[in-house]
Amino acid sequence: MTRATKIVATLGPATSSPEVLDRLIAAGVNVVRMNFSHGTAEDHQNRAKLVRELGAKHGKQIGILADLQGPKIRVGKFAESKITLKSGDKFILDADCELGNQERVGIDYKELPRDVKPGDMLLLNDGLLVFEVANVKKNEIHCLVKQGGVLSNNKGINRKGGGLTAPPLTAKDMDDIKTASALKADFLAVSFPKSGADMYMARELMRAAGGNAMLIAKIERTEAVTTEALQDIMKACDGIMVARGDLAVEVGDAAVPALQKRMIRLAREMNKLTITATQMMESMVTSPIPTRAEVSDVANAVLDGTDAVMLSAESASGQYPVETVEAMARICVEAEKSAEVKLDREFLDRIFTRVDQSIAMAALFTAHHLKVKCIASLTQSGSTALWMSRLNSGVPIYALTPEAGTLTKTSLMRDVRPFTLAYEGHDREKLLAAAEQVLLENGVAQVGDLVVITMGEPIGQSGGTNTMKIVKLGEHRRA
Repeated sequence: MTRATKIVATLGPATSSPEVLDRLIAAGVNVVRMNFSHGTAEDHQNRAKLVRELGAKHGKQIGILADLQGPKIRVGKFAESKITLKSGDKFILDADCELGNQERVGIDYKELPRDVKPGDMLLLNDGLLVFEVANVKKNEIHCLVKQGGVLSNNKGINRKGGGLTAPPLTAKDMDDIKTASALKADFLAVSFPKSGADMYMARELMRAAGGNAMLIAKIERTEAVTTEALQDIMKACDGIMVARGDLAVEVGDAAVPALQKRMIRLAREMNKLTITATQMMESMVTSPIPTRAEVSDVANAVLDGTDAVMLSAESASGQYPVETVEAMARICVEAEKSAEVKLDREFLDRIFTRVDQSIAMAALFTAHHLKVKCIASLTQSGSTALWMSRLNSGVPIYALTPEAGTLTKTSLMRDVRPFTLAYEGHDREKLLAAAEQVLLENGVAQVGDLVVITMGEPIGQSGGTNTMKIVKLGEHRRA
């Protein structure tokens, strides 16, 4: 059974060598994530080049996701690298402090004292430490430690309930957008957006830099999960990442599972991509097998309908990056076997106002009821394949395109596999013959199989898909 759900793996020290990266791709990675919180522009350029070379070697279209750091609010550095605080201690977050000690530490977001007030709860190091704001004196936030622990250099700060005013795009992010555009990243992840305006700004900066990446909004702020804000963000982006780490710190861990399901459902309804991320296989950083809870977590994300599941530390710095990808792939395939096909019910709630989207839905309906071998979408942009992948028809979808950028963008679309279609003429029968040949040569169908093909006419002109054809393979091979 071909896996429908895609796997995103974060690159890092554990996967920096060509040998390990080669094994990672062979194990089933579809998209690599480059975390722009670490590394230089040259590092990212070199890795992108290597990924494309190894992808070509394996005959796979590997997408590249550039993940911007965003306004991660952190403490500064300590003279002794770390300190230990206990409940009841007093501690100061000091915007003017250069090197921290047992009593105070600096902060990289200098406006934080203006954002907080007495009674606010600050969560540090992903919530492992909890500070209550006692009072604010100029650039100092005086805190009472409610939950202690070890606090080390550069750990993150969140405010419980959200509400910090840091802008989503920093000066570093703006430079990194230029780097991402230069290496021709397929996807650009924007951290901590609060509104659609944040995403529009990122898109304009990317276009100004000559990029054409699909925009992924990382949903990790309290402000972003209200129905109005979430819809606004989704209208402005191409997909979302359910970033469960910072989101759990802000809204509380118990709220995240229901939010995950709601976000994935809304994204599919709005024809957007979804990536489910954070600690999916966390134990495999140091263990060769996942916990049963992690298996269930990945499987539930698949059953929710996510396009992709993502690895972070597991593949970036873990001891078993290849084994983790192999385990995740197995879980996805097994979960997909039990995924419910409810196409007729989902069609009842949908309204189609575009010709190309109507053709995509007609192809799905026909393929499901006629029990065809597959759907072949002849596409320039990949939009038709994306729309078809929003509903589970139980029929594999193949995106046939001459566009290199479209080939890699489909790497994140659930149940879509891309193939190169090199025909550039204007003859309809020859185009269909070329499409059939691609399906046959790649072994996804055989002569005599019924397939559904979608395409745009007139042939050779860019524009929306407007034609659906049911074909028995072999009919056009002599055209």
